[in-house]
Amino acid sequence: MIISLLKKYQRDLYPILGKSFQKEDFCKIDLNVNASDLDLNAIQTYDGLDLYIQNELKKKGAKVGIGGYLEKRVLYQQSNKYKSEAENRNIHLGIDWWSEVGTEIYSPLDGKVHSFQYNDLFLDYGATIILEHELEGIVFYSLYGHLSFASLENLEKGMLIKKGEFFTSVGNRHENGGWVPHLHFQIIKDMMGKEGDFPGVTSDKYLSEFSKNCPDPNVFFVY
Repeated sequence: MIISLLKKYQRDLYPILGKSFQKEDFCKIDLNVNASDLDLNAIQTYDGLDLYIQNELKKKGAKVGIGGYLEKRVLYQQSNKYKSEAENRNIHLGIDWWSEVGTEIYSPLDGKVHSFQYNDLFLDYGATIILEHELEGIVFYSLYGHLSFASLENLEKGMLIKKGEFFTSVGNRHENGGWVPHLHFQIIKDMMGKEGDFPGVTSDKYLSEFSKNCPDPNVFFVY
């Protein structure tokens, strides 16, 4: 329902990274465990992942790498946040926009601040903002993770964010959870009572449930 509704309004969506980028500035970054050219051991380190992404961008003549919805990844093995005796969470529920620190982020449509917080665990979101939107009476949410500390300043719950408004930026590794700089972007139908945080990675066990609640956000790629 949400995706069909968003497709109806897709021409009206504002580009998330603003209008200074063109379609040719983007390339797909594949971090799936089955990717043929991926050194699974190397990308589990910050430097190894950074080198891989920079090489991919250079090879493809791009400025921003994008991808990741429902990718099964090894990136999360360094953090106990994604492990438990019951499950191993390694399936990505959003899309990543791999870009430079400070890259500006704009609201794709009208919304208001649902919640925000600093999620400080290693390989967590770091600074995080969640917006609430409504289209044709249907409420849904967009999550922005791995942001700058400054992004959280002067925010208030319920604050209106207009379509096309610059409201946050990509953070560095010391404020974004320890990641190579990028935006994690995710669509959520039901926040399940959570604020300032929502699982961005799931396991095979709960994939069906979470993929329905967090549908494919690639509809927001409007370059």
